[in-house]
Amino acid sequence: MDLTPPIGIPVDGTRPAGGPVGAGAIDASPPAVGTLSLVLGEARRRGLGYATAKRLLDTVTAATLLIALLPVFAIIALAILLDTGGPILYRAQRVGRFGKPFRVVKFRSMRAGCSTTPHVAFVQSLLREGTQCSVYKVAEDRRVTQVGAFLRCTSLDELPQLWNVLRGDMSLVGPRPDVSYAVGEYADWMHRRLMVKPGITGLWQVSGRSRIGLLDMYRLDVRYVGEASFLTDLRILLRTIPVVLGREGAA
Repeated sequence: MDLTPPIGIPVDGTRPAGGPVGAGAIDASPPAVGTLSLVLGEARRRGLGYATAKRLLDTVTAATLLIALLPVFAIIALAILLDTGGPILYRAQRVGRFGKPFRVVKFRSMRAGCSTTPHVAFVQSLLREGTQCSVYKVAEDRRVTQVGAFLRCTSLDELPQLWNVLRGDMSLVGPRPDVSYAVGEYADWMHRRLMVKPGITGLWQVSGRSRIGLLDMYRLDVRYVGEASFLTDLRILLRTIPVVLGREGAA
Protein backbone atom coordinates (compact mmCIF):
# COMPACT_ATOMS: atom_id res chain seq x y z
CA MET A 1 0.00 0.00 0.00
CA ASP A 2 1.32 3.47 -0.97
CA LEU A 3 1.54 5.74 2.10
CA THR A 4 2.91 8.73 0.16
CA PRO A 5 0.79 11.84 0.94
CA PRO A 6 -1.01 13.58 -1.94
CA ILE A 7 0.97 16.11 -3.93
CA GLY A 8 0.95 19.57 -2.31
CA ILE A 9 0.13 18.33 1.22
CA PRO A 10 3.13 18.23 3.60
CA VAL A 11 3.69 15.21 5.77
CA ASP A 12 2.79 17.18 8.93
CA GLY A 13 -0.68 17.94 7.50
CA THR A 14 -0.38 21.75 7.51
CA ARG A 15 -1.60 23.95 4.67
CA PRO A 16 1.07 25.11 2.18
CA ALA A 17 1.44 28.86 1.91
CA GLY A 18 -0.80 30.09 -0.90
CA GLY A 19 -1.84 26.55 -1.82
CA PRO A 20 -5.28 24.94 -1.90
CA VAL A 21 -6.79 23.28 1.13
CA GLY A 22 -6.45 19.54 0.76
CA ALA A 23 -7.38 16.56 2.85
CA GLY A 24 -6.03 16.90 6.40
CA ALA A 25 -5.18 20.60 5.98
CA ILE A 26 -5.73 22.91 9.00
CA ASP A 27 -6.99 26.52 8.68
CA ALA A 28 -5.46 28.41 11.61
CA SER A 29 -7.35 31.70 11.02
CA PRO A 30 -9.83 32.53 13.88
CA PRO A 31 -13.45 32.14 12.83
CA ALA A 32 -15.40 35.44 12.80
CA VAL A 33 -18.45 33.83 14.43
CA GLY A 34 -16.36 32.58 17.34
CA THR A 35 -14.82 35.99 17.91
CA LEU A 36 -18.25 37.66 17.86
CA SER A 37 -19.55 35.14 20.39
CA LEU A 38 -16.65 35.94 22.72
CA VAL A 39 -17.31 39.68 22.45
CA LEU A 40 -21.04 39.26 23.10
CA GLY A 41 -20.36 36.92 26.00
CA GLU A 42 -18.00 39.41 27.60
CA ALA A 43 -20.57 42.20 27.12
CA ARG A 44 -23.23 40.08 28.80
CA ARG A 45 -20.92 39.32 31.72
CA ARG A 46 -20.10 42.99 32.16
CA GLY A 47 -23.78 43.92 31.96
CA LEU A 48 -24.71 41.28 34.53
CA GLY A 49 -21.92 42.43 36.82
CA TYR A 50 -23.05 46.05 36.58
CA ALA A 51 -26.70 45.14 37.19
CA THR A 52 -25.78 43.05 40.24
CA ALA A 53 -23.54 45.75 41.73
CA LYS A 54 -26.13 48.45 41.03
CA ARG A 55 -28.94 46.48 42.68
CA LEU A 56 -26.75 45.72 45.71
CA LEU A 57 -25.90 49.41 46.09
CA ASP A 58 -29.57 50.35 45.73
CA THR A 59 -30.78 47.84 48.30
CA VAL A 60 -28.15 48.49 50.97
CA THR A 61 -28.27 52.28 50.63
CA ALA A 62 -32.07 52.53 50.52
CA ALA A 63 -32.54 50.24 53.53
CA THR A 64 -29.89 52.10 55.54
CA LEU A 65 -31.30 55.55 54.74
CA LEU A 66 -34.90 54.52 55.42
CA ILE A 67 -33.89 53.47 58.94
CA ALA A 68 -31.51 56.37 59.60
CA LEU A 69 -33.97 59.01 58.39
CA LEU A 70 -36.97 57.82 60.41
CA PRO A 71 -36.74 60.85 62.77
CA VAL A 72 -36.69 63.18 59.74
CA PHE A 73 -39.69 61.37 58.27
CA ALA A 74 -41.58 61.85 61.55
CA ILE A 75 -40.83 65.60 61.63
CA ILE A 76 -41.94 66.06 58.02
CA ALA A 77 -45.12 64.06 58.61
CA LEU A 78 -45.97 66.23 61.62
CA ALA A 79 -45.33 69.42 59.64
CA ILE A 80 -47.66 68.27 56.85
CA LEU A 81 -50.40 67.39 59.32
CA LEU A 82 -50.14 70.75 61.09
CA ASP A 83 -50.13 72.63 57.78
CA THR A 84 -53.01 71.05 55.83
CA GLY A 85 -53.89 67.81 57.59
CA GLY A 86 -53.65 64.42 55.91
CA PRO A 87 -52.74 62.52 53.89
CA ILE A 88 -49.01 62.63 54.53
CA LEU A 89 -47.91 60.68 51.47
CA TYR A 90 -48.70 61.20 47.81
CA ARG A 91 -48.97 58.15 45.57
CA ALA A 92 -49.27 58.39 41.81
CA GLN A 93 -48.63 56.26 38.75
CA ARG A 94 -45.36 56.69 36.90
CA VAL A 95 -43.83 54.91 33.91
CA GLY A 96 -40.91 52.63 34.77
CA ARG A 97 -38.43 50.51 32.87
CA PHE A 98 -39.67 49.23 29.50
CA GLY A 99 -42.88 51.24 30.02
CA LYS A 100 -44.05 49.22 33.04
CA PRO A 101 -46.24 51.38 35.31
CA PHE A 102 -45.64 51.61 39.06
CA ARG A 103 -46.84 53.78 41.93
CA VAL A 104 -44.31 56.32 43.15
CA VAL A 105 -44.37 57.49 46.78
CA LYS A 106 -43.53 61.05 47.86
CA PHE A 107 -44.33 63.39 50.72
CA ARG A 108 -47.43 65.34 49.75
CA SER A 109 -46.50 68.86 48.68
CA MET A 110 -49.84 69.88 47.12
CA ARG A 111 -53.33 70.28 48.46
CA ALA A 112 -55.17 66.98 48.73
CA GLY A 113 -57.43 66.08 45.83
CA CYS A 114 -56.28 68.89 43.52
CA SER A 115 -56.54 68.46 39.75
CA THR A 116 -53.62 67.40 37.56
CA THR A 117 -55.01 69.38 34.60
CA PRO A 118 -52.55 72.31 34.91
CA HIS A 119 -49.56 69.97 34.81
CA VAL A 120 -50.97 67.93 31.92
CA ALA A 121 -51.49 71.08 29.86
CA PHE A 122 -48.04 72.37 30.80
CA VAL A 123 -46.17 69.20 29.79
CA GLN A 124 -48.12 68.82 26.55
CA SER A 125 -47.31 72.42 25.61
CA LEU A 126 -43.63 71.67 26.09
CA LEU A 127 -43.71 68.54 23.96
CA ARG A 128 -46.28 69.42 21.29
CA GLU A 129 -45.81 73.13 20.81
CA GLY A 130 -42.17 73.47 21.80
CA THR A 131 -43.00 75.97 24.54
CA GLN A 132 -39.79 77.06 26.26
CA CYS A 133 -39.60 77.01 30.04
CA SER A 134 -36.63 76.78 32.37
CA VAL A 135 -38.61 74.99 35.08
CA TYR A 136 -40.03 71.46 34.73
CA LYS A 137 -42.77 72.16 37.28
CA VAL A 138 -45.67 74.55 36.79
CA ALA A 139 -44.51 78.05 37.74
CA GLU A 140 -46.32 79.78 40.64
CA ASP A 141 -48.47 76.71 41.19
CA ARG A 142 -51.19 77.64 43.73
CA ARG A 143 -51.79 73.95 44.45
CA VAL A 144 -48.47 73.75 46.34
CA THR A 145 -48.78 74.13 50.12
CA GLN A 146 -46.52 76.23 52.33
CA VAL A 147 -44.76 73.19 53.76
CA GLY A 148 -44.79 71.59 50.31
CA ALA A 149 -42.86 74.52 48.82
CA PHE A 150 -40.12 74.00 51.42
CA LEU A 151 -40.07 70.24 50.82
CA ARG A 152 -39.68 70.77 47.08
CA CYS A 153 -36.87 73.31 47.23
CA THR A 154 -34.94 71.06 49.62
CA SER A 155 -35.86 67.83 47.75
CA LEU A 156 -37.13 66.34 51.01
CA ASP A 157 -40.39 65.40 49.29
CA GLU A 158 -38.42 62.80 47.29
CA LEU A 159 -37.20 60.81 50.32
CA PRO A 160 -40.07 58.26 50.38
CA GLN A 161 -38.94 57.15 46.92
CA LEU A 162 -36.27 55.20 48.79
CA TRP A 163 -39.08 52.70 49.35
CA ASN A 164 -39.54 52.45 45.57
CA VAL A 165 -35.80 51.81 45.27
CA LEU A 166 -35.95 49.08 47.91
CA ARG A 167 -38.88 47.46 46.09
CA GLY A 168 -36.98 47.52 42.81
CA ASP A 169 -39.32 49.91 40.96
CA MET A 170 -36.61 52.57 40.89
CA SER A 171 -32.86 52.94 41.30
CA LEU A 172 -30.80 55.51 43.17
CA VAL A 173 -29.49 56.77 39.81
CA GLY A 174 -31.47 56.93 36.59
CA PRO A 175 -33.81 59.09 34.51
CA ARG A 176 -36.55 60.99 36.29
CA PRO A 177 -39.73 58.84 36.55
CA ASP A 178 -42.16 60.26 34.01
CA VAL A 179 -45.93 60.54 33.82
CA SER A 180 -47.96 58.58 31.28
CA TYR A 181 -49.32 61.68 29.54
CA ALA A 182 -45.75 62.80 28.83
CA VAL A 183 -44.66 59.36 27.55
CA GLY A 184 -47.64 59.41 25.19
CA GLU A 185 -46.14 62.50 23.53
CA TYR A 186 -42.58 61.11 23.22
CA ALA A 187 -40.63 61.40 19.99
CA ASP A 188 -38.98 58.13 18.95
CA TRP A 189 -35.56 58.99 20.42
CA MET A 190 -37.06 59.75 23.84
CA HIS A 191 -38.23 56.17 24.38
CA ARG A 192 -34.63 55.10 24.94
CA ARG A 193 -34.75 56.65 28.43
CA LEU A 194 -37.20 53.89 29.37
CA MET A 195 -34.54 51.19 28.85
CA VAL A 196 -33.31 51.61 32.45
CA LYS A 197 -35.02 52.01 35.80
CA PRO A 198 -35.98 55.56 36.75
CA GLY A 199 -33.90 57.06 39.54
CA ILE A 200 -34.10 59.47 42.47
CA THR A 201 -31.13 61.35 41.04
CA GLY A 202 -29.42 61.45 37.67
CA LEU A 203 -27.55 63.54 35.14
CA TRP A 204 -30.43 66.04 35.01
CA GLN A 205 -30.34 66.67 38.75
CA VAL A 206 -26.58 67.30 38.83
CA SER A 207 -26.56 69.36 35.62
CA GLY A 208 -28.83 72.21 36.63
CA ARG A 209 -32.10 70.55 37.70
CA SER A 210 -34.94 73.03 37.13
CA ARG A 211 -32.67 75.37 35.20
CA ILE A 212 -32.66 72.71 32.45
CA GLY A 213 -35.57 72.60 30.03
CA LEU A 214 -37.70 69.47 29.63
CA LEU A 215 -36.28 68.42 26.25
CA ASP A 216 -32.72 68.95 27.51
CA MET A 217 -33.59 66.78 30.51
CA TYR A 218 -34.67 64.00 28.13
CA ARG A 219 -31.43 64.37 26.17
CA LEU A 220 -29.40 64.00 29.37
CA ASP A 221 -31.43 60.89 30.25
CA VAL A 222 -30.71 59.31 26.86
CA ARG A 223 -27.04 60.20 27.29
CA TYR A 224 -27.02 58.44 30.67
CA VAL A 225 -28.51 55.28 29.15
CA GLY A 226 -25.62 55.17 26.68
CA GLU A 227 -22.93 55.83 29.30
CA ALA A 228 -24.34 53.98 32.31
CA SER A 229 -21.78 52.18 34.48
CA PHE A 230 -21.17 51.60 38.17
CA LEU A 231 -18.48 54.28 38.22
CA THR A 232 -20.82 56.75 36.50
CA ASP A 233 -23.50 56.03 39.11
CA LEU A 234 -21.06 56.65 41.96
CA ARG A 235 -19.96 59.95 40.42
CA ILE A 236 -23.56 61.12 40.06
CA LEU A 237 -24.36 60.15 43.66
CA LEU A 238 -21.33 62.09 44.95
CA ARG A 239 -22.25 65.13 42.85
CA THR A 240 -25.84 64.98 44.13
CA ILE A 241 -24.85 65.71 47.74
CA PRO A 242 -23.54 69.28 47.23
CA VAL A 243 -26.29 70.00 44.67
CA VAL A 244 -29.04 69.11 47.16
CA LEU A 245 -27.38 70.78 50.15
CA GLY A 246 -26.76 73.93 48.10
CA ARG A 247 -30.28 73.81 46.60
CA GLU A 248 -28.78 74.34 43.15
CA GLY A 249 -31.50 74.66 40.51
CA ALA A 250 -34.23 73.67 42.98
CA ALA A 251 -37.80 74.71 42.24
